[in-house]
Amino acid sequence: MSYIKINNDNLISEIIIDRPEALNAMNSDVLSELTDAMKKVKSDDKTGVVIITGAGDKAFIAGADIKAMQQMNAKEAFDYGKAGQQLTMMIETSSKPVIAAVNGFALGGGCELALACHMRIVSENASFGQPEVKLGLLPGWGGTQRLPKIVGVGKAIELITTGKIINAEESYRIGLANKICPQNQLMSESRKLASSILKNGPRAISSSLRCIHDGLTMSIKEGMDIEVEEFGELFRHDERMEGLTAFIEKRDPEFRH
Repeated sequence: MSYIKINNDNLISEIIIDRPEALNAMNSDVLSELTDAMKKVKSDDKTGVVIITGAGDKAFIAGADIKAMQQMNAKEAFDYGKAGQQLTMMIETSSKPVIAAVNGFALGGGCELALACHMRIVSENASFGQPEVKLGLLPGWGGTQRLPKIVGVGKAIELITTGKIINAEESYRIGLANKICPQNQLMSESRKLASSILKNGPRAISSSLRCIHDGLTMSIKEGMDIEVEEFGELFRHDERMEGLTAFIEKRDPEFRH
C-alpha cells in the first residue's frame, strides 16, 4: 500500500501524505516513502516548487505512530530518529522551495517536518506542537534545533518543555506560520505562493536558499563571503541577462523557457 501521492502541474509538485485514517501519522513505511518522494521531486526538471500536505481535513501529520514507537528499543529508536533527521535535512537543504500546506494537526514529527519546509501556509484549524515530553521523549527530527531559530529561544523552550499545542493564530503571531487562510483555500493559496516564486530566476532562487541556509550557522562575515560568491557566480549564466534585459525592456522575464 502506498501512503504517498505526487501530483505535478505547471512546475508545482504536490506531495500528499495519504493516511487520513491515522491522521497521517508517520510510521517507518510513510517515512521511507516520503523520503523517496522528496528525492524524486528534487531531481525532477518539471518541478520548480514543492508543496507538502496531508490528506483529509483533520491533519497535516499528527505525529509519529505511537504504537510503533512503543515497541522500539534504543537502537531502533536511534535509527528511526536518524531517518527522520535525514528527511528533514533533505527538505531544508532543497534547492527548490518547499512549502508546507498545514491542514490541521502538525504535532511531533509533523511539526518538525513543517519546520524543515521553507514556508508554512496554514488553515484556520491548524495546530502545532512538540508534545514529546508528555511521552517521556524529546523532539528527535530536528525540533530542538529548528524551532528556536524560527520562533526564538525562549518561546521554543516554552513550547518544547510544556508540550503545549498552539493554534493557527498563535503560530502566525510568533512567526511560525507565513499566512493563515480558510481550510477550503489552503491549497489554492499555497499554489498562488508557488506560482509567484516560479516567476523568478530558478538559479537565483537556488543560490538564495543556499546563502540563507548556510548563513544560519556562520558568522555574518562568513555568510556574506558566500553571498558575494553566489552573487558573482550568477553573472556567468544567461538567467541574469534575461532578467536585466527584461527589466530594461519593461517586459516580464522568461526564465523557464
